[in-house]
Amino acid sequence: MNPNVRTCIAFKDQAEEAARFYVSVIPDSVFEGAFRREPDGPALLVSFTLAGTPYQALNMGRETIHNEAFSISVMTRDQRETDEIWEKLLAGGGSPIQCSWLKDRYGLCWQIVPEALPRMFMDEDRAAAERAFQAMLGMVKIDLAAVEAAFRGESP
Repeated sequence: MNPNVRTCIAFKDQAEEAARFYVSVIPDSVFEGAFRREPDGPALLVSFTLAGTPYQALNMGRETIHNEAFSISVMTRDQRETDEIWEKLLAGGGSPIQCSWLKDRYGLCWQIVPEALPRMFMDEDRAAAERAFQAMLGMVKIDLAAVEAAFRGESP
């Protein structure tokens, strides 16, 4: 049995707008559709997929609070993709947090993580892994070259 499981993200009234924005930012993503109680009315529930992971967004009709207890983590190929997604998610009122975290204009938290980062953190050379981790702790957006230099034991 293969159940269809989706994470549902609640919004006051911006579910469709947010979903379409996320699909435009994350590569290989699709806006699947919207359920509307009336044909020309606002969406109540929308379905979308971000890089193969299914989501729903629901308009609750009242304020919702997003916080760091829930975030969407995006693994990026390299610094260029990290920078591109980071800047797009911050556009229009987002705010950077720390250690690859940011909040977008809808208040949703994201982690934009170059795929090399967890590999360094889990390396058998625990001293190198710790240097990389300590370098990351001082960053907001990840600077992959600086983390890799710390991993190798090179001075900045």
